[in-house]
Amino acid sequence: MTPQDRDRDQAGRPRNARPRDAFGRPLAHGATGEAQMPDDLSLAPGEAIALAQQLLDSGRPFQAHEVLEATWKSAPAAERDLWQGLAQIAVGLTHAQRGNPRGAAALLRRGAGRVGGYLPGADDAGGQYGIDVAGITRAAGELADRIERDGLDSVTPGDLRLRLRAAG
Repeated sequence: MTPQDRDRDQAGRPRNARPRDAFGRPLAHGATGEAQMPDDLSLAPGEAIALAQQLLDSGRPFQAHEVLEATWKSAPAAERDLWQGLAQIAVGLTHAQRGNPRGAAALLRRGAGRVGGYLPGADDAGGQYGIDVAGITRAAGELADRIERDGLDSVTPGDLRLRLRAAG
């Protein structure tokens, strides 16, 4: 397949047509994979957080990343770091599932750094969508610390189901 043969959207960007496994790894063309998020996914921020949380709760951080990435790409400029950071945290969780401690810790930290820019007083974007900015930043950083210190064997499936909104 040449680059010209790839399935592309109206803007010329490649579509995500290749099937993927539960951890987001590409499978051979024609294989049966996990259901994918549509390339043109467009959700209101609150809906995106709710769907991403459902996916995280069901052990599907790669799919949560796709939801958060779609929101990041359509968000107002002042909110893009928040959404990109949340997507990066979800990718960090995906790397942990895939057995990649270095990638997991790096993406968890990078995402936490971006999300942390929206702590109360810095910007209200996180608060207006009910995102627990302080909690997710702390949890992602602590998980990255544990992965670096104790390895992925110290991580349980529950550790990969971070809460995006404060409990309550």
